Amino acid sequence: MANIDKGLFTYPNDTPVVYLECEKAFLALESSEKRYAHHLSKASYYGGLIVLAQTSPESPLIFNLIHQIFSKKTVEEVRDIALNKAGFIEEEFQAFMVYVCGFYTNMGNYKGFGDSKFIPNLPQEKLEALVNALTSSITESNNILELWSLVKDSMFSLDQRKQFLGLGEMGVTTYFSSNCTLKDAEFVNRFFKVRGIEGYNNRCFKHMKNGATTYEIRVASIAPRDNSEPDVFEGASFTMTGGDYSSLLELVNAELEQAKTSASNETEVHMVEKYIESFATGSLDAHKDGSRFWIKNKGPIIETYVGFIETYRDPSGVRGEFEGFVAVVNKPMSAKFSVLVEKAETLLKLLPWDQVLEKDTFLRPDFTSLDVVSFAGSGIPAGINIPNYDEIRQNEGFKNVSLGNVIPASYKDAKMPFVSSEDKALMDKYRVESFEVQVGLHELLGHGSGKLLRREKGELNFDEAAVKNILQAGEELKYYEEGDIYDSVFTTIGSAYEECRAECVGLYLSLDKDVLRIFGHEGDEAEDVIYTNWLSMVFAGVAKALEMYAPATNAWLQAHSQARYAILQVMLEADGLLRIEERTGEDGNPDLLIKLERSKIPTEGKRVIGDFLRKLQVFKATANVKGAKALFDKYTEVKEPWSKWRDIVLARRTPRKLFVQANTEISGEDIILRNYEASPSGLIKSWTDRFAGKEASLYKALTDIYNKDKDQFKF
Repeated sequence: MANIDKGLFTYPNDTPVVYLECEKAFLALESSEKRYAHHLSKASYYGGLIVLAQTSPESPLIFNLIHQIFSKKTVEEVRDIALNKAGFIEEEFQAFMVYVCGFYTNMGNYKGFGDSKFIPNLPQEKLEALVNALTSSITESNNILELWSLVKDSMFSLDQRKQFLGLGEMGVTTYFSSNCTLKDAEFVNRFFKVRGIEGYNNRCFKHMKNGATTYEIRVASIAPRDNSEPDVFEGASFTMTGGDYSSLLELVNAELEQAKTSASNETEVHMVEKYIESFATGSLDAHKDGSRFWIKNKGPIIETYVGFIETYRDPSGVRGEFEGFVAVVNKPMSAKFSVLVEKAETLLKLLPWDQVLEKDTFLRPDFTSLDVVSFAGSGIPAGINIPNYDEIRQNEGFKNVSLGNVIPASYKDAKMPFVSSEDKALMDKYRVESFEVQVGLHELLGHGSGKLLRREKGELNFDEAAVKNILQAGEELKYYEEGDIYDSVFTTIGSAYEECRAECVGLYLSLDKDVLRIFGHEGDEAEDVIYTNWLSMVFAGVAKALEMYAPATNAWLQAHSQARYAILQVMLEADGLLRIEERTGEDGNPDLLIKLERSKIPTEGKRVIGDFLRKLQVFKATANVKGAKALFDKYTEVKEPWSKWRDIVLARRTPRKLFVQANTEISGEDIILRNYEASPSGLIKSWTDRFAGKEASLYKALTDIYNKDKDQFKF
């Protein structure tokens, strides 16, 4: 550990904590709407605990440990014991508090944005002294000491394989047993394709006995599944089992049943019923049906989605992390997004690819700006385009949501290294407005655009001759075969590649003055918003992306960061558009300066992003993963001077903000919203209140998951 920079794996004591404001939106709801939101929020948070088991083997027990501590003692009481009985100094107690906040916010001990491990920024023996002191001071029954003995080594370990999430020797994952490699994942994907199985709601455990290999595909469900007849495929056996996360899913479904009684229409009732069926039985088809009802539920006051959704953290890019959110529609901003939807067909024609690569019919989605009431998972995004099921997105539709209260909270009091004072002033003034434009275009016309060329029921869904005409000389025509989906074809690069495509769409279309007019920007202000949007992308590529790159394994740890680094490299190829200069900062230390030429953005900038975007779309549409990987690898390779400049970036990095979220509570016949201060104490209090009265059942559920899984993970 002597050569490890522990600063890369700890939260600094000054990590900002911000409150996610939603009171105005919540108080405007009717009584039945508040009740609906309350039970959906509870369902989301109970399900969000599944992320603990999806992150690392030890995370469920670390949760039990810290939650027991702060459920039995207030923050002030723990502080008093730490300082007076465990030998802490104030900085060490603050480090412990920040660690707990980071753990709650990420739902595990690996960062939701970046997949790197974080450990307490204090000596292990100090935390052990606190645990011992707490054990003697808590009179009621507890197993804090036992939990500590089980997690203390893994909590602090920075062994190379444990520094990042990954498959095989590349890191830690609980989506696969620890004896699985990338070859196993590819083999399982082949089996899934042949058998018509998708991986969103399952995990894979490899069992070896007497020289025979059996892959257990364990499905998330309340009901157990006993498939006594193994399915033999290419010399290996596959068994389908159920009951993964069953105790937590029981709590989810109990709240969904309650939510159903307050639904505002039959579509919402059917949607919730299908989610209940999916979590009870493990049926992915039921969740797809629930998603179909969800996209049909146009313009609801309460927007929600719950399930195994995003595949970013599965090393093979197939399995979904549990996520659930509840939000209230922001009508003024939603009105702007509605106009954007109305103009979508016209705007799609501006994109730099041939019509044969675009959907035959654009399925107009619901696009709303939402104020988040509750978001459970490993992090809160700024926007979402869902469902992720290809057959629904391509043929039936989707929804876009912009999480409106997340954006200003994320940018509050932001520090911005590597930009001039003039550019910082523009960023301070227009960063939120420009990001609203970028998110709108990214979600609606980025993720919502483009056709997947495929064979369906023996027929091609495209004009073969027309597609051949747009391919480069000698390039073979490819397409998605029956049983293929985007994630199963693009696997490990799929998430980052698609985020890159969507980000490029946002940049490209943000140059259109009609788009900016929709958002209320005209004249000089529109020009400033364009510049700020492009500068923000460059800033993300320089100041943030390289934090998410691991030189030891040559691996990118976060899809959006890899995407933005690729876009940065594309911009640097443009004639006179962008320069990054190395200099000495005012503090005497190495520094960088971004110089973006405003006048070149609508010409050279548009050209290089357009050319790159067209290539991204051609490779995606034609299932040409080989070509896509070659292109993406070229622009995401970290070479000089960037490998050297990464040290400068890390030296000047700023921590991501941690969000404090409100809780909803039943008070007689009413549902009230309980707010918390924007501080580590407030964040911890919000979490202990969130599960008040349910602690024993949660601790048991998480312990059962740990005990059931522990033999699968030998890192």
